Amino acid sequence: MTQMYNPPHPGETLRDDVLPALELTITEAAKQLGVTRAALSRMLNGKAALSPEMALRLENWLGIENGGRADLWINQQAAYDLWKARQAGVPSVKRAAIPH
Repeated sequence: MTQMYNPPHPGETLRDDVLPALELTITEAAKQLGVTRAALSRMLNGKAALSPEMALRLENWLGIENGGRADLWINQQAAYDLWKARQAGVPSVKRAAIPH
C-alpha cells in the first residue's frame, strides 16, 4: 500500500491561501461567513473540522467559480481525517468471509 502524504487541513488552505488572497483578517472573514471569530479561528488552526454547514458557507461566499465548491472542501476534510486515522494505526479486525 502506498503511504499517503499528509494532506492539509482545509482550515490551513483557508488561512494560508484564501484569506491572504482576499486580503481579509480572520475577524473580517468570520463576519462575512456569519460565524464567530473563535469558531473560524479553531477551524483555521486545525482544532476543529470543517463541517458540511461551513462547506456550504464557503461555497456561497467564494462562489463555485472561485474554488468554493462545498464537496471539494468536504473531500479535503475527509482526506485529512483519513490520513490522521491511518497515522493513529489501522484497527485490527478479522476479514469478512465473502461468499463466492
